[in-house]
Amino acid sequence: MDIKEIKRELAGLWERTSELISLALETDIDYLAALNARLLENSGKQLRPVLALLVASACGQPNDDSCHYAAASELLHNATLLHDDVADKSDCRRGKPTLNALMGPSVSVLVGDYWLVRAVRCILDAKSHGENVIRVFAKTLSDLTEGEMLQLQKAETCDTSEEDYLKVIYCKTASLFEAASLSAAISVNATEEMQSSVRRFATDLGIAFQIRDDIFDYSLGMNVGKPVGADILERKITLPLLGAFAAVDSEKEAAIRTRLRSTELDDAGREEICEFVRVNGGLEYAKKRMGDFLESARRSLLELPCSPARDTLEELLDFVGARKN
Repeated sequence: MDIKEIKRELAGLWERTSELISLALETDIDYLAALNARLLENSGKQLRPVLALLVASACGQPNDDSCHYAAASELLHNATLLHDDVADKSDCRRGKPTLNALMGPSVSVLVGDYWLVRAVRCILDAKSHGENVIRVFAKTLSDLTEGEMLQLQKAETCDTSEEDYLKVIYCKTASLFEAASLSAAISVNATEEMQSSVRRFATDLGIAFQIRDDIFDYSLGMNVGKPVGADILERKITLPLLGAFAAVDSEKEAAIRTRLRSTELDDAGREEICEFVRVNGGLEYAKKRMGDFLESARRSLLELPCSPARDTLEELLDFVGARKN
């Protein structure tokens, strides 16, 4: 299953969503326009608006509001990435230098703020349901902030549990999947029951998506746009490491956590922890948990009426589980 192929099948819906994204970013400030254009050229898979349009199609008859909310999800997603790059001091994303690396944190934050405000404007420009959808996206913004702060807190203490980890990735990743999908369902007047199914489906999909990303961080030979072990250097304890902890005694776990807290953690330390994860089944554990969430998402999805869009969403689950970047 190919995301580009899905975009082609979405045809006019995707064309309208892309148009709305471009229109939202129009500005007479040449400097800002050039930065926006650069970001759009390196916009990745655009999975969230694709997901939104498919959900709208699975729940009813998509309309122009569906496209507005799909566009808003992409604008908000990129705004959060620009802010995350500053918080994480990231120099590389999707295999290319970040705006933070090229222009500095001030520019990255300002452009992120611009995309965020334009996302809100895109929602307000829709003809109906704007107030409800604003509430959905406002919750996501709150989740994103709380997730980032919890992650920073746990990077200091290195005492992350699996419960902590799942809360972080819900807030930082799955919450936006949820917002994109729920707003799409709202746009086509989906029933409360359908909205509930969509919410569960999107949340589990988003969690599985982030687990897959975290597996990449320990996977050699993967072209994922960032160096292997980057999370370790940022003291992020993710599911592969938690899975490895489950396979060893408490003394060994404590030693690794102490090593993570060390201010002198270097490339050698990173390699040591990566090897610890590989040897102690951390990747296998994370893959199994990812599969659990994908299966849960599939069960929620099958509560929606049979349709070609639902079939494509089911294929999307397989794509997330098997993706290589």
